Order: sequence, then C-alpha cells, then structure tokens
Amino acid sequence: MAKASSSKPRGRVLIIAGSDSSGGAGIQGDIKTVTCLGGYAATAITALTAQNTLGVFGIHDVSEDFIRQQITLVMNDIGADAFKTGMLHKSSVIEEVASCIAPYANTKPLVLDPVMFAKGGAALLAPDALSALQERLVPIAALVTPNIPEAEYLSGISITSIDDMKRAATDILKSGCKAVLVKGGHLDSGKTVTDILMTPKTCDIFKQPRINSMHTHGTGCALASAIATGLAQGMSLVEAIKRARAYVLKAIQSAPQLGKRHGPLGHGHTVKTFTA
Repeated sequence: MAKASSSKPRGRVLIIAGSDSSGGAGIQGDIKTVTCLGGYAATAITALTAQNTLGVFGIHDVSEDFIRQQITLVMNDIGADAFKTGMLHKSSVIEEVASCIAPYANTKPLVLDPVMFAKGGAALLAPDALSALQERLVPIAALVTPNIPEAEYLSGISITSIDDMKRAATDILKSGCKAVLVKGGHLDSGKTVTDILMTPKTCDIFKQPRINSMHTHGTGCALASAIATGLAQGMSLVEAIKRARAYVLKAIQSAPQLGKRHGPLGHGHTVKTFTA
C-alpha cells in the first residue's frame, strides 16, 4: 500500500460568506483561491444565492444559529489562522458573525471584504445593515478591502480621484480597523489600476495595467481570500497584498471565457508562481 503524503496545507482560513451557484465568486471562488495558494479553506455559509454570469436571481437565508454552529464547530476542531468575510447580507447576520469572531480579533487577523453589490449590480447588503457592518465588524478587522462604490458608502466621500481614495481610506480607518485597501478598478484612470493601502502610519500605492475584460466575476472575493491566505501563512500585510494582486491579475488574464456576461476568473494557479 502506498504511504499517504505527509504534506499539509500551510495557513488555515475560515471563510464566512455566501455561496455562488455559478462558482465564480463567494465561497466557491474563495475555496479555489485559498487552495491554489497553498492554504486550507474552511467555511461558514451565510446565504445561498441562485446566480449565473447574467446576475443574481435569488437569495436564500441561512439562519443565524446555523451560521454560529458552523463557525463554532470549525474553531473547536480544525481552528483557523485567519478569517475572511464576504457576503453578510443583513444586520442580524453581521451581529452574529461579529460575536463569534470578536474573541479572536487580537490573535487571528480578519480580512473584511464589505460585499455590497454583485458584479451585475444586484444589492447584496440590506440598506439597514451598513451601520452594523461599520460598528461591529470594521473595528475588529485587520484589513478592510472596499472597491470604490463600497468605500463611498463606508466613508460618505464621493471618489473621483486617487486623492479621494486616500481620504476615504483615512475616514474608514476612524472606525477602528488596522488597515484599509481601497481598490481602484472602478475609477476611470486610463490604462492603470491603482489600489491604496492606508494604515494609521503609512500609505502604500500599488499599480498594475488595466485589463479590459468582462470576465472579472469574483475578483474582490479572490483578492481578499488571497490576502487572508498570506496573513495565515505568516506574510506581512504588504507581502500578502503583493502576492494576492499578482494572483488576481493572472486569474483575469487566464479567465476561461465562460458564460454570456460577467464570466468567472481562472483561479487555477499554484503558490509557486506567486512568491512575495
């Protein structure tokens, strides 16, 4: 009998997010990303969505008690080195998730992707849930990763320039998180995409070429999960972001061209390709 391999994934990430039936974003995209970067992905599903590349056509709630049970059982057995949150669609879910992971906030970094809209524009966060997100989860996050529309909602600042991105990130920091990465893909900035990482003491700017493609469904999920994997593996925040951005760029370039509209990324790239 062949001996089982002793190799183990490095970096346990507990992903707390919604399921995407099309497989491009949400839990499905997160699992692919963490696995390809050498980590171990555990999950707590917050909602089921019926969607494809044309849009989101249905959302089915998962009860708060069952969300808590998923998180508790994973943490009591497998454990986690980092958390990543995605779609938390209503205030009661946010409250439940926050109460579950707050006790770990000082030892296990939380990468908070404040998912508010699907790629096609469908709302994925109830209007009354924004304050719960700002008051319960943002303060305990090691990193918040809003895109331009999400950063505008979180900060109340209209963003039309890189300076606006910096101001919005500074405003979001006031909620207590350790760092904010404002993603500039929605900004009309020509051939370059610029992301801003802001901490209370530093400001880092990341640039890369813009790829004109409709096949970008799941980029935000993949980026946040890739960063969480890096942190779980002991990387610094900047190192984790650099590797994550390289991973997402390659995933966009190798998208499988599936679906009739906003198609999924090509997630299948190994950690060996992306050393920080």
